[in-house]
Amino acid sequence: MRLIKLKILPEWAGRTVRSLLASELHCSATLIKRLKRQPGSVTLNGLAVPRVNLCVQAGDLLAADVDDEEPIPKNAQCTIPIVYEDADLLVINKPAGMAVHPAGMTALAGTVAEAVCPYLGGRALHCVNRLDRGTSGLMVIAKSGYVHELMRRSLHSAALTREYRAIALGTVSPPEGMIDLPIARERESAVRRCIGPDGFPSRTRYETLTAGGGFTLLRVLPETGRTHQIRVHMAALGYPLAGDWLYGVEDPELIARPALHSYRLSMRSPITGEPVDLTAPLPEDMQALIEKMR
Repeated sequence: MRLIKLKILPEWAGRTVRSLLASELHCSATLIKRLKRQPGSVTLNGLAVPRVNLCVQAGDLLAADVDDEEPIPKNAQCTIPIVYEDADLLVINKPAGMAVHPAGMTALAGTVAEAVCPYLGGRALHCVNRLDRGTSGLMVIAKSGYVHELMRRSLHSAALTREYRAIALGTVSPPEGMIDLPIARERESAVRRCIGPDGFPSRTRYETLTAGGGFTLLRVLPETGRTHQIRVHMAALGYPLAGDWLYGVEDPELIARPALHSYRLSMRSPITGEPVDLTAPLPEDMQALIEKMR
């Protein structure tokens, strides 16, 4: 059970329960339909609401159970490091080389879904920020469809900011800037993305933290969330990420995957409003590259 509550303000008097669920509590039409089918899932002043077109009065207390899945078991174990957890969110530190969902050969290395879903009692995997298989670092998972929708609305806004660390080949010039280039799916490939006039608007801010030894350590803040966005944008600038076999040069002896890490997340928990600011230290393979810069 996950109750959300709303104290009815004087200016809301006379509105229907349905209207308030949709506009003030941000319930989707699908969720409202589910609430209608489940007796007692919506209450007004502690009493079950018989119909959602019921009008409210100032001072009433409206509550709804928005948890649409099975209870989370106690004492379950997760094989991926958990950085943060509350009633609505789970933040993990995803290792490089792990895909989010099983797909072909990726299942052999294990997946986020296989590690997290049993921990959450078999719930669906509601990923807020999806990371590529080769990308490590912080990844947010919502514990219900309702929370996922709230987080989806805040993604790419000031309410949820994401910061990456990346290591590019060469000395990046200019040392900081905004890459504003549309990204499209490459027609001859099921995987690759490319810069193209018919692509989706894509913006990536970056700044150099340090450079040397033929590499540049970057702070990267994507303002949109396209597939492979940072990798495609840095390659388009002329500085592909170290180890990026798809958009740059494959070099397993240097690093066995694109040198990209989800380093920091700053957000507010969607129901409580509590601020959450998290960081995940760089993994060993990227730290080894940084040593080569000194």
